[in-house]
Amino acid sequence: MKEKEKERGVVSWLMEFAGEKRRLYIISVITATIGVICSIIPFLFVGDIVIKLTQKETNWSSYLFDGGMIALLWLLRYIFHGISTSCSHMATFQVLATIRKRLCDKLARVPLGQVKDTPSGALKNIMVERVDSIETTLAHVVPEFTSNLIAPMLVFIYLCVLDWRMALVSLITLVLGVVAYMFMMVGYEKSFQNTINKTKILNDTAVEYINGIEVIKAFGKAQSSYEKFEIAAKEGADCYVEWMRRCNVCFSIAMVVMPCTALATVPIGGVLFMNGSLSLVHLVMCLILSLGLITPLITVMSYSDDLGKMGSIVGEVTGVLSWEEQKRPEVSEKQPIDASVALCDVCFAYKDEEVLHGVNLKMKSGTVNALVGPSGSGKSTIAKLVASLWDTGSGSIKIGGMDIKELPLEEYNRYVAYVSQDNYLFDNTIRENIRMGNSKATDEQVEQAAKDCGCHEFITALPKGYDTVVGSAGGHLSGGERQRISIARAMLKNAPIIILDEATAYTDPENEALIQKSVAKLIQGKTLIVIAHRLSTIVDADQIFVITEGRVAEKGTHAELLERGTIYPNMWKAHMSAKDSEQEVAIHD
Repeated sequence: MKEKEKERGVVSWLMEFAGEKRRLYIISVITATIGVICSIIPFLFVGDIVIKLTQKETNWSSYLFDGGMIALLWLLRYIFHGISTSCSHMATFQVLATIRKRLCDKLARVPLGQVKDTPSGALKNIMVERVDSIETTLAHVVPEFTSNLIAPMLVFIYLCVLDWRMALVSLITLVLGVVAYMFMMVGYEKSFQNTINKTKILNDTAVEYINGIEVIKAFGKAQSSYEKFEIAAKEGADCYVEWMRRCNVCFSIAMVVMPCTALATVPIGGVLFMNGSLSLVHLVMCLILSLGLITPLITVMSYSDDLGKMGSIVGEVTGVLSWEEQKRPEVSEKQPIDASVALCDVCFAYKDEEVLHGVNLKMKSGTVNALVGPSGSGKSTIAKLVASLWDTGSGSIKIGGMDIKELPLEEYNRYVAYVSQDNYLFDNTIRENIRMGNSKATDEQVEQAAKDCGCHEFITALPKGYDTVVGSAGGHLSGGERQRISIARAMLKNAPIIILDEATAYTDPENEALIQKSVAKLIQGKTLIVIAHRLSTIVDADQIFVITEGRVAEKGTHAELLERGTIYPNMWKAHMSAKDSEQEVAIHD
């Protein structure tokens, strides 16, 4: 199935993206073709006028008729052109919208690792700039390419009817121009791919520079970091300049020679006329029609870059759309019986490196469960697997006795509320960021969730209160404030399973105690999974799992682990020692 998807052509994909609007492309092509024909037929009337002049025709009404028809046909040409472009634009905007929607939907269905392994600048470039850049191509090239190809074919057929020799002669300059054009196209794919790669590097470097500006300033790396961006920008420009410089001579020759059909038709036509094998009427008509034969073909050839770019962009889009998705059913007949969580012999690897080795955990419904251990031990990976951000390599994860892979992703998301240490807020108001937990929540419910999580006081102190816009990624707020808003959002979701992945890492002890107290009230009947940075916050947990090197080393309550554990007691001692040091520093301050 995937092989067939890869073999599909650009046109097939575009017609699928266009959906119900695809018929507009057909109408666009038809009307564009009629428009081009309307622009070519006037040449016949011009020829008729020339012939009448050579025959010393004095009936001025016939000249007025020819002139009127020329004016009418040119008017019709622009009317049909306008209809064509209107239809193609409507269809094109549908294509762009569909592409972006499908890309967004795709990212929501693929494992988190696949998204994180792809530079954000590259994805942003594909979804925004690259997709946007094919708008002109689709809106103009699709109808004009086909129409400008069909119309010259009709003219050439008519020339063949008049005199097949003159029809062939009219193509001589086209052949010479095409030869020059072919020389220009040598190495096209390599050069075009080079511009794509350099542009991607420039986008990634720009995103990295902007996102890391705080670190760059703090460590005085502005000069070296800017130099990296400057090099990427220069290389991004140079690849286009060098490509254009190499093509200039051949391109100029092609564009000058091809439309000059008179270079061949006038002398050869004159010889044929002098020999008596070509009538004056046919000579005049062939000369005039040949003038309009090549220009549409030059237009077609000028679209080669746009078509190549469109093919490349559609390839990038379909490349993302072909990413392996998390395997979930569309619907599920069964439902979890409760909010218990169980990991059964779970293994997981980042790329080729296995980080979880046969993890087994059981968490009863309505209990508080803590995951502790050194950095890099696999705690956050377990949390992300339970949140279904990734799929297990082997083994299974069950909630309420049901394998999570038997539930549709959208349905499973209602069972879990996940708050990570890297809390992300959208560039919207605080109220709407919290309301994302439950789109149907009233303002009163939003504010109550904020009160329960210790957010209300600092929010009301802001100039616009709950209507304060938090900025990109919540940049207008502190790390602790973002965390509390994220927790309020998770609480408002009212999911039966709540995961807090070091969600209080940036909060001060006073607010952390408030949050812990609020969480304790809100998790009644729910299963809470906490990845703890401060061990003192999870001493009352129903169960503590000590994770080391991707395995469960110890488990039990705080008291049980202190009594019979080996790793946890040492962690507790280190934690208490660090806590005492912090208190001493606070006293001296």
